[in-house]
Amino acid sequence: MSFPKDRMRRLRRTETLRRMTRETRLSRDNLILPLFVVEGGGVREEVSSMPGVFRYSVDQVVDEAKRVFDLGVPGVIFFGIPNAKDATGTGADAADGIVQRAVSEVKRSLPELCVITDVCLCEYTDHGHCGIIEGESVVNDPSLERLASIALSHARAGADIVAPSDMMDGRVAAIRQRLDENSFEDTVILAYAAKFASAYYGPFRDAAESTPQFGDRRSYQMDPPNAREALREMRLDLAEGADVLMVKPALPYLDILSRARQEFDVPLAAYHVSGEYAMIHAAAQRGWIDGDRAMEEALISIKRAGADWILTYAAADMAAKLSS
Repeated sequence: MSFPKDRMRRLRRTETLRRMTRETRLSRDNLILPLFVVEGGGVREEVSSMPGVFRYSVDQVVDEAKRVFDLGVPGVIFFGIPNAKDATGTGADAADGIVQRAVSEVKRSLPELCVITDVCLCEYTDHGHCGIIEGESVVNDPSLERLASIALSHARAGADIVAPSDMMDGRVAAIRQRLDENSFEDTVILAYAAKFASAYYGPFRDAAESTPQFGDRRSYQMDPPNAREALREMRLDLAEGADVLMVKPALPYLDILSRARQEFDVPLAAYHVSGEYAMIHAAAQRGWIDGDRAMEEALISIKRAGADWILTYAAADMAAKLSS
């Protein structure tokens, strides 16, 4: 029996050959760890729907930041959960706010760590929406002033990167202008450029106490079927001054990420969100999958699709396993 000369299995025969022919490599430098910060002291409270993920008080988050930096994770992103909330999220841009204090303390202890802050109102408002409310509508333009003020307060606290996640139109331009007017022209903007109204955010909303108290976020987050619109959102954010673009969630939108990689010559980020992380853990706990392998496979798929940065709750665990 004759056989084609091309035998694809030749280069898969040993682990060494597989390593030598591997096309996509996940690196510690690709990883960013989300961290939840709460008021109080000595707090290290596990999130019930996210195994291995905790909410930390400022003193504890400094220790956690040191731990993950020592593992080789180059960056973290902070989400704050204040004790008090109101209609306009006044705690979000307070000089002594929860994120501002966390940023200041971490940068004092670890100046080399890249500190990113989530810029949004949902964790700070009593209604749980990402902008200012009139009646039961989220109004766009009045929200921009609040978002710009929040971003500026984070930059003043020492954030290297501010990341608006609200999906209001024009917020990147408003933030860029406010930062530049106050001599923070070197502060990077990571835009949640294509953020979809996804079912995968549930565990995050538990952790951040940010579930909307009425309605949903579909009037400002993107409709999941829309790909061309996502690319348009990205183009607009670049034109307004974004330095890095993000797709969120990651796994259901790898096609968007891949198309963005082909179109845009800028750094791309993808958020491996709470639901994606929790599903892998839940299946692993039931013995249905190998959790470690599944998590690594998920992150490699995000890297293969084109992400330079991957925001993932598995960052520390994955960094401990990677050789570089």
